[in-house]
Amino acid sequence: MRDLYIRSMSLPEPIPRENYLANLPVVKYLSEKGIELHKQVTFFVGENGSGKSTLVEALAISQGFNPEGGTKNFRFSTEASHSELYDYLRVARGVIRPRDGFFLRAESFYNVASNIDQLDREGGGGMPIIASYGGVSLHRQSHGESFLSLVENRFGGKGLYILDEPEAALSPRGVIRLMQNMDDLVQDDSQFIIATHSPMLLTFPGAEIYQIKEDGIESVRFQDTDHYRTTVRFLQNPESAIEDIGLIHNS
Repeated sequence: MRDLYIRSMSLPEPIPRENYLANLPVVKYLSEKGIELHKQVTFFVGENGSGKSTLVEALAISQGFNPEGGTKNFRFSTEASHSELYDYLRVARGVIRPRDGFFLRAESFYNVASNIDQLDREGGGGMPIIASYGGVSLHRQSHGESFLSLVENRFGGKGLYILDEPEAALSPRGVIRLMQNMDDLVQDDSQFIIATHSPMLLTFPGAEIYQIKEDGIESVRFQDTDHYRTTVRFLQNPESAIEDIGLIHNS
């Protein structure tokens, strides 16, 4: 892909100090420097409360996606819980526009599935919407199966795909399947922007990883992320790790 659909994000206007958003590490950094995107796959990783999910949510809304997830055609609202960060966010886009797109928000994907079923029950004279998602109601599949069915059937390539913690419903094998599908879509000129906690997902070849901390954001190798290092240390010696954190276990 010669050009990215999303090139950069910044906050040219200051957010009022009394607004909780102003205290998020990612917002502080955006206000000072902004974030340049260089690769077709960009990960944002950080501890809970760092603002990574708030950022990808704001990006998705700024690009016309429904706050609870879905394509740009979804307009349902279960609960307006999204932040107003998108009002402040400035996004620099590439010359070429994506032909496809989807915002996957793990915590509200149930609502997307329900909306698809509802719209198909109401009918519209055309092909059922669920046909584009594999033909089987997403509610009739496990959480992880429905995620993978979405990626494998609905994501059509040459698209902008914004994902918030897609690993939430996936087994380790499921994460590998997701990565395989991502690779196919990247080869078909797609761009992924993902907030994640998954050390496995962070190993995706050629991806750029932005690690968010209290003192700022830096581009790092997956081996240098806190998530990867903590997971490796734990798995190398789980008994010692359990003792270190004071857990009591019965032998």
